[in-house]
Amino acid sequence: MSVSICVLGSGSSGNCTFIGTPGTGLLVDAGLSGRETVRRATLANLPLDRLAAVLLTHEHHDHTCGLGVLQRRHRVALYANSGTIDRLEKLGRHELLRWTVFQTGSPFELGDFRVEPFSVPHDALDPVGFIFTSGGVKVGVVTDMGMATTLIRERLRHCRILVVEANHDEHLLKQSGRPWSLIQRILGRQGHLSNEALAAMLVEIAHPGMTDVLLAHLSRECNEPALAEREVRRALAARGHGHIRIHMTYPDRPSQVVRVE
Repeated sequence: MSVSICVLGSGSSGNCTFIGTPGTGLLVDAGLSGRETVRRATLANLPLDRLAAVLLTHEHHDHTCGLGVLQRRHRVALYANSGTIDRLEKLGRHELLRWTVFQTGSPFELGDFRVEPFSVPHDALDPVGFIFTSGGVKVGVVTDMGMATTLIRERLRHCRILVVEANHDEHLLKQSGRPWSLIQRILGRQGHLSNEALAAMLVEIAHPGMTDVLLAHLSRECNEPALAEREVRRALAARGHGHIRIHMTYPDRPSQVVRVE
């Protein structure tokens, strides 16, 4: 059975990742409009007719704005933990949607996938990352995390494919002219992961069976794709993991589709 992964959009303007088999399609987050989600999936030749569910990592608007359209027009099920749902309803967004509630840390079955949600540090109520397993292929998705905790490293350690955050270059962030309070939040334990911190995590967890890493949530103002890619490639190659393919993701178009058997 093949598994396909494509980041339809990534960044502060909207986050949405497709992962699917020939029988089951899933979205991690819905931060693009419903129309734009469909347009980009069609552009990437992804089978949205088998889209079963959207799974939310957390409640921020750049991960949730397309939820209503996807459920109403496309009858897609919505999955989130109770903390994320409560926060969305208190914010007055999406309070009329129908939810399936999962418990962070408790795996569940969804179509062809075994899904494992796990806690990540970010400035949201109960943010999570996901491990998706199908036919022996394990995919990890963590796009917002302030630090690579022991739990995150252990969950991602045995994955074949990763979608992980490379948000900023620390020098560019500190020279960006942003308010110092915002810079401190981004650099903090519940903020976003830098290129250097991601490279250090990948060096620790990489293994011969890891084949592909997609770099996500790059800041337009405080990062550059070439910087992020170079940092990660250099670190992995120095530790004998030059076989791992590095793919970029984009705010305005889908990434390359990664397919594995």
